[in-house]
Amino acid sequence: MAKLQITLVRSLIGRNEKQRATVASLGLRKLNQTVVLNDTPAIRGMVKVVGHMVKVEEV
Repeated sequence: MAKLQITLVRSLIGRNEKQRATVASLGLRKLNQTVVLNDTPAIRGMVKVVGHMVKVEEV
């Protein structure tokens, strides 16, 4: 199964609760933190919601 490397590159300051919750559910807490997750439709949907705040690469 393909993996996605997701890095938080924008701050959560001033973001609404839905975006904050989505970033937290991806497992990101700090700026420039990176997580590697399975490439599933659910993860893709979460990335789409906060796409302007994260950098996504396929591993």
